[in-house]
Amino acid sequence: MQATIPPADRQFLEHLRRLGTATIQDLCAATGVTATAVRQRLTRLEALGCVRKELVRHGRGRPHASYAITENAQRQMGDNYAGLALLLWRVLTHIEDERLRQEMLRRLRTALVEEYSASVSGPTVLERMRQLQKALSGGGFDVELQPPHRPGSLPILRENNCPWHDLASRDAAICDLEQAVFSDVVGAKVELTTCCRHGHSCCEFAVAGAPDS
Repeated sequence: MQATIPPADRQFLEHLRRLGTATIQDLCAATGVTATAVRQRLTRLEALGCVRKELVRHGRGRPHASYAITENAQRQMGDNYAGLALLLWRVLTHIEDERLRQEMLRRLRTALVEEYSASVSGPTVLERMRQLQKALSGGGFDVELQPPHRPGSLPILRENNCPWHDLASRDAAICDLEQAVFSDVVGAKVELTTCCRHGHSCCEFAVAGAPDS
């Protein structure tokens, strides 16, 4: 799972990738925007780990800054797995052998749990929810913990964008899978209380009952 680079940033990074390495003046010429706008964009993308800066020295003169796209950004710009994921899910869920299909889904669930559990080891449900939110956000998704609806309850895990939008619009089973994975990772029953596929603006996951926080 990985979030996509916004279109405006992608276009800017495409210019930089074609140039290889570039100065601010090079990027001004390539993009047709001012040096101030280019600097602001570079500063933001550098903070996001999409651009790296290095000082280049020629002779005895002052060094100048040169910029290049990072490997992280290269991967993100090259990743377009939505179509493949949709196709693989369709193949998986259409396996005729019921036992084989369920076994494959079980293995997928286990793999996802193992991936997230590597970053989640807190002693309480609350701490594990915080760690899960951090792990998801670190993967590029817009995920946050919201205050609970009732005093004394645990916070709500909110996905502001559905990571499985195309799949979920065709098959609610992917939502069930995500709910089950989150339950396994935090060690408590998690319920999907709000869902994008039902027309809501986000997906919200709440821990059922009142487990140890």
